[in-house]
Amino acid sequence: MNKNELISEINNLRKEKNAIILAHYYQEAEIQDIADFVGDSLALAQWAAKTTADIIVLCGVNFMAETAKILSPDKRVFLPDAMASCSLAESCPADEFEKFVKEHPDHTVISYVNTTAAVKALTDIVVTSTNAKQIVDSLPKDEKIIFGPDKNLGDYINKLTGRNMLLWQGACHVHEQFSIERILTLKKEYPQALLLSHPECPKYLLEISDHVGSTSSIIKYAAKSDAKQFIVATEAGILHQMQKENPDKMFIPAPPEDSTCACNECFYMKMNTLEKLYLCLKNERPEITVDEDVRLKALKPIERMLDISAKYGL
Repeated sequence: MNKNELISEINNLRKEKNAIILAHYYQEAEIQDIADFVGDSLALAQWAAKTTADIIVLCGVNFMAETAKILSPDKRVFLPDAMASCSLAESCPADEFEKFVKEHPDHTVISYVNTTAAVKALTDIVVTSTNAKQIVDSLPKDEKIIFGPDKNLGDYINKLTGRNMLLWQGACHVHEQFSIERILTLKKEYPQALLLSHPECPKYLLEISDHVGSTSSIIKYAAKSDAKQFIVATEAGILHQMQKENPDKMFIPAPPEDSTCACNECFYMKMNTLEKLYLCLKNERPEITVDEDVRLKALKPIERMLDISAKYGL
């Protein structure tokens, strides 16, 4: 089946089954183009919470599909490739994190959305890179906080808020792999280009960036900026939406350490394909399930995040 036939079949199946396709910015361009909604982790969670569809197909990674199921237990949730995991979520095993939390019983636990349902169930508030600062700021200044699992995002939020949160030492393999040397070379080649970075990047990269923000923040910043050239330090899938919205501007992917690659991509995000999306809708698998006890425990910190985000208009 060719690409056009796959698209036609996907469109027929989603209408027939009252399905909604949600895609993250890091997905392949053809999946972003066919999705009903494309967004970052916060936006995908918000859509999953309000959809009236019977079926949610989450084109992203496992923790995103789990989040959708936690928020919409009456919906059937599918992930085109069940093996689409997340290096950041994997860096925080639930049993080890639980031990860490129990060693600091007087701390409020804040977990990044890039975690398994089991880790969210150990959490007081979930955050995304879009709302982390506002949520931390909403807590009393003297409150002791554990922040996990992303050490780079946690360090950045500490800097912004003046906190001294206790950080779990996890990281995203994509954002850890950017080459500062190659980025500096790019800046010499494109002296007018602004460097836009995701806060999951290491501190040394954030310190030389012109803008630091979530995927949605990076997209909005580029759209509003008068600049015409941008070096983008996050997963390269984001460039598709940026170029669509700003055809007169140049977007250059920040390169990783591997000298053979010009851009930095998440292996897990790219596991989802148009053909797998079609088969997922056709066969209604692989389906994502969450243990009900875990789901109820994980729901509370996610709902708290959504409530605070709504309060701040995020």
